[in-house]
Amino acid sequence: AEKHAGMSCVTASMDDIQFEEAARVGQIITIKAKVNRAFKTSMEVGIKVTVQDILTNVEKIVSVAYATYVAKAVGAGKIELEPVKLLSTEDHLEHTLAIERRRIRLGYEQVFQNLMQESNKEGDYCDTFEEEDAVSTDLTHVQSIELVQPPHANHHGNTFGGQIMAWMETVASISASRLCHSYPILKSVNMFKFWGPSVVGDRLVFNAIVNNTFQNSVEVGVRVEAYNCEEWIKDQARHINSAFLIFNTVNDKGELLTFPRIKPTTKDGMRRYHGAIARRRIQLARKCMLSVKEDKPSDLWDRSNQAYVSYSNVAALTHLAAKPGWEITSTLDDIKIWTHEEDDVLSLKVEMQVKIPSHLAFSLLSDFTFRQQWDKHFLTCEVLQAVNEDEKIYYITSPPMTGHKPRDFVILVSQRQTCKPSEPYIIAVKSVTLTSMPPSSEYCRSEILCAGFQIYSDSNSSCTVCYFNQVTSAVMPYFAANLTGSSKSIEDTALECIKFLELKGRK
Repeated sequence: AEKHAGMSCVTASMDDIQFEEAARVGQIITIKAKVNRAFKTSMEVGIKVTVQDILTNVEKIVSVAYATYVAKAVGAGKIELEPVKLLSTEDHLEHTLAIERRRIRLGYEQVFQNLMQESNKEGDYCDTFEEEDAVSTDLTHVQSIELVQPPHANHHGNTFGGQIMAWMETVASISASRLCHSYPILKSVNMFKFWGPSVVGDRLVFNAIVNNTFQNSVEVGVRVEAYNCEEWIKDQARHINSAFLIFNTVNDKGELLTFPRIKPTTKDGMRRYHGAIARRRIQLARKCMLSVKEDKPSDLWDRSNQAYVSYSNVAALTHLAAKPGWEITSTLDDIKIWTHEEDDVLSLKVEMQVKIPSHLAFSLLSDFTFRQQWDKHFLTCEVLQAVNEDEKIYYITSPPMTGHKPRDFVILVSQRQTCKPSEPYIIAVKSVTLTSMPPSSEYCRSEILCAGFQIYSDSNSSCTVCYFNQVTSAVMPYFAANLTGSSKSIEDTALECIKFLELKGRK
């Protein structure tokens, strides 16, 4: 961060950290960090930690994490940062996805508050705590006090964030062990935020308590307060950190052990209990959305996972477009068709040269209610949910193939404006599941795994429109017919798209 900014920097926050492997004594740890993107006054630093066993030479990923840093300003003003120089395909990919991760960070608190409001409305607080073997959370409270000394601080005299996290893990581990009577293993750290700095000479007070248990895991909340000498005497604390640490524990055979249920005894304990449930829902949604399985069913659109579904939608299209090895299969004057084969997954790319500005093409293509005017594969299209300016859910019907029912789709369309001229406009498409729109007997419900447009500006009056589609059973018949030469459905649709855009663009 400081190499990019050219000045002192401080950590503003850490995204949720997932630990995939445990690093042990005697193993070699490699830590790589780079600035993925500089926003106006903050930057995202990606950190990859791997561990290598010196006996087997096997290397495994411990964690991939993302930290937000800001330049340490002199006075009240904020320092504006220079853009990051992108040198490789991976740099471009991370640069694009960084803004999606930022959207998740900024929206996390609102999602959490929405889920907490749902808990309050449900009012089902009472029955949960009637179990006889439920353990009082009071028994898990642990307090620790640490004095910040020079080895604990960086070159600015501020306490290392990693040192604070290490102390947090120790006190949280003790809290969790009082519940499981074993040695807990840290699996993730959620919502690790820096509310203020601490310096050499400060006394740091760590308070940890179990918030809730979930079968094989337990959430421990830790609050960190700092005091200098004067504040210590006056008992005036500075809240500098909070985090939620998730642990599990295993037996001698490596099998996960079950945690006992817990029983909050105060109003604040009740709040923390339900806060843990809300965070658990968000965490599970994140895990589901960011999984790489190609054959998983479409994601359920739910309040707890909207940010992650949107992220995975845009990320999937960005990854698909960035894949190396695209092969050209057809060329017309203004249209090129490319294919990409990877294991059993086949993908299609249609590149179109259009004589209108890129922002107009983006506006016309991002509104799927226009799609029927140029795409004969769309019978009807209606907006089911206008989530916000960038996300809409559509219900689409398509004509039947020979001997089959007509098909229908429920899709999420995520649109992203370009941040600078060299970057594309993005319109990402994927199927989602809405409880209000279940499959019907009249239609064959079909899936879109990954599709969408990237639109690049060529000049003030022309652009390149790239359409991508990860081929599914719903698309395969048309695609196969094109490859064998018995149909030109894809070329014809692309020509109609160009005509539509240029006609509307002139108007």
